[in-house]
Amino acid sequence: MNQVKTGEHSEKERRKQVKKVAVASVVGTSIEWYDFFLYGTMSALVFPKLFFPQADPFINILQSFTVFFLGFLARPIGAMIFGHFGDRIGRKATLVTTLMFMGISTVLIGLLPTYESIGMAAPILLILLRMCQGIGVGGEWGGSVVLSTEWSSKKRRGLMGSMTQLGVPIGLLTSTLIITLCIQLTGSGFDSWGWRIPFILSAVLIGVGLYIRLGIMDSPQFTRLKQENRIVDRPVLEALKKHPKEIVLTACARLVEQVPFYIFTTFVITYGTEELKLDKQIFTNGVMVAACIELFVIPYFAHLSDRVNRKKIYILGSLLTIVFAFPFL
Repeated sequence: MNQVKTGEHSEKERRKQVKKVAVASVVGTSIEWYDFFLYGTMSALVFPKLFFPQADPFINILQSFTVFFLGFLARPIGAMIFGHFGDRIGRKATLVTTLMFMGISTVLIGLLPTYESIGMAAPILLILLRMCQGIGVGGEWGGSVVLSTEWSSKKRRGLMGSMTQLGVPIGLLTSTLIITLCIQLTGSGFDSWGWRIPFILSAVLIGVGLYIRLGIMDSPQFTRLKQENRIVDRPVLEALKKHPKEIVLTACARLVEQVPFYIFTTFVITYGTEELKLDKQIFTNGVMVAACIELFVIPYFAHLSDRVNRKKIYILGSLLTIVFAFPFL
């Protein structure tokens, strides 16, 4: 037999599994980010008046975005919890769990009674479900990137890792597109009941994502470690002890693109509709165009990072973020 073995798999099997993992990474993270972005857009469009109506309009918006921010605080918690189990029992099992966790939380938001129906219980439940969303995304992101890069060759690690990142613009595009369609179809009813449709539709997407994810396998590296009984008892603590500097620097580096991204895609909608009194569809259309551009830019620069230098590419992206911020001033 002339097949080259790679761990437990032949080269032919490995390539087949790499394709499956790439598809699972894109589809799975797209669904998770669809769920996550729904809240961001709705926090700008309808949540202030539905869940925080007792204050003046400015305070309503502030409260709505505070809950939005809580989802980000929950993400490191999700990363640590599911990162621990990912290193202990496998990436596949944890990624299936995070997808279900995120999906159930999102559907429940769509079924949530408003402040008018159950009073203070409504915003409290919204906060809890938003925290659950954050935990789900936190666990999803790291696990998906690790699984993708573990299956890839060293020469294509950047490109393969970007499959997870592609889920961001796809999720953003899908959520914004469905919200825009719901606005058009439900008209004045969007603020009262039409906003629930995108959240409930998440149940269908989760079913598709689970079907795809159940067909992937854990990487040869993890399988080998498990067979050799080399699984660490406390992987998160072990990483913090051995690589504290790298973890802190990486977390801070991500702030450079994360903060501007949500200003451009979420806060701008609030500012445009509330302060400038412009039609909400102008901004949702703008977000969709930006997401389409990302679909091409992400894999291009990921491929470039495999050929040049990841640090240089990241610095270039940071500088471009500064430049493109000026038109918003």
